[in-house]
Amino acid sequence: MRTGGQLIVDALEANGVERIYSVPGESYLAVLDALHDSNIENVVCRQEGGAAMMADCEGRLTGKPGICFVTRGPGATNASAGIHIAQQDSNPMILFVGQIARGIKEREAFQEVDYKAFYGSMAKWVVEIDDAARIPELVTRAFAVATSGRPGPVVISLPEDMLRDEVEAPKPLPYTPVETRPGQPEMDRLVELLEGAERPFLVLGGTRWTEEAVKQICAGISKWKLPVGCSFRRQTLCDQLHDCYAGDIGIGANPKLAGFIKDADVVLLIGCRFGEMPSADYTLLKSPYPDQKLVHVFPDPEELGRVFRPELAINASNTAFADAFSRTGPSATPAWANRTEELHQSYLDWSTPPTDGPGAVKMGPVMAWLEENLPEDVIVANGAGNFATWMHRFHRYRRFNGQAAPTSGSMGYGVPAGVAAKGLFPEREVLVWAGDGDFQMHGQEFATAIQYDRPIIVVILNNGIYGTIRMHQERDYPGRVSGTTMKNPDFAALARAYGGHGEIVTKTEEFGPAYERARASGTSAIIEVRLDPEAITPTRTLTQIREGK
Repeated sequence: MRTGGQLIVDALEANGVERIYSVPGESYLAVLDALHDSNIENVVCRQEGGAAMMADCEGRLTGKPGICFVTRGPGATNASAGIHIAQQDSNPMILFVGQIARGIKEREAFQEVDYKAFYGSMAKWVVEIDDAARIPELVTRAFAVATSGRPGPVVISLPEDMLRDEVEAPKPLPYTPVETRPGQPEMDRLVELLEGAERPFLVLGGTRWTEEAVKQICAGISKWKLPVGCSFRRQTLCDQLHDCYAGDIGIGANPKLAGFIKDADVVLLIGCRFGEMPSADYTLLKSPYPDQKLVHVFPDPEELGRVFRPELAINASNTAFADAFSRTGPSATPAWANRTEELHQSYLDWSTPPTDGPGAVKMGPVMAWLEENLPEDVIVANGAGNFATWMHRFHRYRRFNGQAAPTSGSMGYGVPAGVAAKGLFPEREVLVWAGDGDFQMHGQEFATAIQYDRPIIVVILNNGIYGTIRMHQERDYPGRVSGTTMKNPDFAALARAYGGHGEIVTKTEEFGPAYERARASGTSAIIEVRLDPEAITPTRTLTQIREGK
């Protein structure tokens, strides 16, 4: 006889879970009690949204479901930010929610929420377990659902009285991963399309990648001399100094690169949906009928043909397709080889930081210092905002799993993701790149980094505004500032209050020494860079945007 709480932990152990992220609640005390006797690490977080983002980051970097536990009502609704990220980013994740007792449902009991209704459009599957004996079955199914096809989040609701029930149940078995592979006819047709192309282009994106698969896909790209771009916030899928790399495709993409994609005759989308952001509002590829011949490779058949009608649809996982593609090659030197070299040089020029800018801190030289001093295997975690443009454009990602950033555009992701990344890869340097508004969404998870001795370096670009919204505000309603100004704390003092290291940078030349001191501190650190609000983008100031220049 096992309690429901014990069966939950048994099922997690059977499926290889090493850690969970949680905010405690009385609704799942039986699970917390069972974890007391388990080797599973429980990373206790400060807010449920941060816990869910950590679980998302684990799913993002490992391909295995990140696990999060929260309590009912406010805890569950707080966690929805992480569920939305996992859904839009196609990351495997399982959220366990403590629920009210079964006998008082439908009375609007204390903190009662209908989770199937609340999460129905956000999660891949939502289930409530009413019978403890079914826990092994349903939890193992959750792992399969979260990882198969297009990965995504699963939500499991756990009535608190069910978790205390003692029942007989089968021993849980691990889920069986599902792999879809390309057929030989599809690969033959792909080779035929490439052999007949004049201006092909390949886009890498999505999840379900491994380091070996990235090596294999890049080997195939090298043989074909194919120009390759990475979809929005998927820059870690190709070494940016690869001879065929042409740049990232997302917000503020290189205009020359965007023009080439529009002019391409064959486009290969590998692993990605190519949604609104990377497609530039569906202008690089028109929906539903692209001007280019489209080859779409995706692990979920429901995505193929849903937004874009492909010339060739290949239902295959990225790992299986990469292996098959690496075995192909052109019959002769491709005619577009010179164009590929030209596009790579254009990327190198585009990603060279400027030397000047408004204010006492010049972000161009700061980025140049980072490029000279960051290790190749650094992991950069960031949330959303104009501040991220500096990192996305000027940092050249070199190694697999070097980027943890939400394609959903969710603010506050950087610090929780940094905590999770450091726990997964303690030997790698983790840099959290944040804005002042972005940091304050989930900056309290800095305390989690301190508690679990996961030293991260947080760089906060503090310009005293919600920068992205102010930029659009000045464009659409010039000079009419409303609701976008902030009075911020002393972030360096905040770091010290948490028990970390704090620095303030007010001049360009102060940044490098401040970063070295943060690195040498041996603890988590915050470097507050006091940035002129005029430095809103690498190419335009707020004044220029206000004046329509």
